[in-house]
Amino acid sequence: MSFEAAVHAKAIRLDTLALQMTANAGTGHPTTAMSLGHLTTVLMYHTMRWVPEDPGLSTADRLVLSEGHAVPIIYSAFIDLGAMVGQPNAYRPATLDDLDGFRATDSPFDGHPNPREGFTFFDAATGSLGQGLSVAVGLGIAARGDDLDQRIYCVIGDGESREGQIWEAIDSLVELNVCNVLPIFNCNGLGQAGEVSNQQSPERIAAKLEAYGVHVLTIDGHDPAAIAEAFKTFTDGANKPMAIVANTVKGWGVTSMQGLGWHGKPATGEKLNAALQELTATGAGLTSSLAGSELAIYPPSTTERPMPAATEMPTFRQAMADIDQSTVLQVGRLATRKAFGVALRMLGRSDQRTWTLDADVQNSTFTDGFAADEATKDRFVECKIAEQNMMSMAAGLSAAGKNVFAASFGKFITRGYDQIEMAMNSGANMKIVGSHCGISLAADGPSQMSLPDVAWFRSLSSTRDHSGNPGCYVLQPADAWAAYGLTAAMGDYEGMCYMRVFRPEVEFLYDESTVFDLGGMEVLTEGRDLLIVSAGYMLHECNKAIDSLDRMGIDASLLDLYSLPFDEDRLLDLANSNGGNVLVVEDNYGGGLFSAVAEACVKAGDAFTIEPMHVTCIPKSSRNEQSVLEQCGMDHGSITTKAATMMGLPAHAH
Repeated sequence: MSFEAAVHAKAIRLDTLALQMTANAGTGHPTTAMSLGHLTTVLMYHTMRWVPEDPGLSTADRLVLSEGHAVPIIYSAFIDLGAMVGQPNAYRPATLDDLDGFRATDSPFDGHPNPREGFTFFDAATGSLGQGLSVAVGLGIAARGDDLDQRIYCVIGDGESREGQIWEAIDSLVELNVCNVLPIFNCNGLGQAGEVSNQQSPERIAAKLEAYGVHVLTIDGHDPAAIAEAFKTFTDGANKPMAIVANTVKGWGVTSMQGLGWHGKPATGEKLNAALQELTATGAGLTSSLAGSELAIYPPSTTERPMPAATEMPTFRQAMADIDQSTVLQVGRLATRKAFGVALRMLGRSDQRTWTLDADVQNSTFTDGFAADEATKDRFVECKIAEQNMMSMAAGLSAAGKNVFAASFGKFITRGYDQIEMAMNSGANMKIVGSHCGISLAADGPSQMSLPDVAWFRSLSSTRDHSGNPGCYVLQPADAWAAYGLTAAMGDYEGMCYMRVFRPEVEFLYDESTVFDLGGMEVLTEGRDLLIVSAGYMLHECNKAIDSLDRMGIDASLLDLYSLPFDEDRLLDLANSNGGNVLVVEDNYGGGLFSAVAEACVKAGDAFTIEPMHVTCIPKSSRNEQSVLEQCGMDHGSITTKAATMMGLPAHAH
């Protein structure tokens, strides 16, 4: 049998399984899957170097299905091959019985690609369109950094190419000259609600790619020879990035399922029988038997990925001496963003799995030390002003076994919320650091201030990841010692964290005697009348208020709740020892620290008086931190007044 006939036969087999799978589930996207039958066949049965018995092998060629709803075609290949599914310690071969499991709760065949649910062939959860190519670029950069002969393929829908993140990723592909990643645009001309725009036509996509500096091959996505030749051009190697634009038919082989009205709609009953008969007839005109030895799967050249050993990270004092900044410790003031930069540099030296990404603000986030250090600069990626791309690239690097830090202004990180959540779903080992957070930024005004970030990341902290840990730790160091210690703690942790740092220089509250842990807290002042809970920059204002309250005869405790989630029992004990009176102070919009503390108190069922102080107006620029704090009613005088009122004293008493 010819290669072409073998590919047609196998594609029809996969399309048939996709039709049956979605029909059994009563849900799914069979027509999109069928548009990829031939591309999937040539890729998975001929071009990719992978091991069906170990689909998660990190050195094998990888496939990122950005067009995640087309996943039934990949599941069909696994069923056809008997490839392994399930968790790595409990692999089993996929069988025809799995046709009944698609999208079921207890099945590894999730509705969209999801590596943490038992399908390790994929590296990232996809389905929120437009993100996959950025993940692929991250995987490609990691492979190049590890000196691996590994290729990464990424299938992208024509409709999703409207997403700007696709072109952010293409920018990175070309700028960084990543030649081991192949974007494959599946141009079937149809979206969910109608035809794609002319701006997403095969011709326009190809023209855009060429304008970016990409070598483009436009092919018939159902022509086996053309597909194989295009893939061979890529695997033969090139000195510039390449992409394939494939003209395909949504619902290929079944005319009754083509055109509008079939997106996300399985054929069932008589319509399914008719579709299967037509698909069989289509196949009969192309080949008379199933594929045999003409298709073969080849393993990668190596199964070993470099795993460098880590050494112990120096202490903050040792680190400052190493970079000739010991005098800073004597002065006793340093911004948390600067301490983070020092810690990141030291972490990168001690653990070569550590990579850093930044979005054109490295001289403000202080990741520039990592970028300039001879020992770490090869593991720094400047992503420019493209935060969504940066977050998904970080997810790709994480999937390749890297410990990734992604930094920008906290305000701009909000652009990547969707990408961060998808990375969490993927089980990414990502540490996100937002600088210039809160209203203490002052002069730059609200366009640069990060104010809703605590509430959003706190929502992730309230769930559990696939390992049973918090979905994301939220960390707010109040001084340089805390920022250094929490950066080191993030480096030791396998999972997602968000750390919030700020611009102003602040006095030290701690020293080397304090150990900072994820989930931890620190009592700065012990009292008996009122528990003031705060974190980050506001802890310094609260510290000033403590002195004023003491002069008024109010014995207040001050708690640095620098981590969410936290030990709720310990917090409740502190609240009870302060008469059940709790004031929570935070320099962000609501839904953050106060909400977490209030929920813990409500769950306990005890009698508490809990009052919030957070930013309740849209700030404007101020010349200095004190002015913006006063503008927003968050200065230490306002805190003192609020606390005094809670304790029944007149507001003017301080």
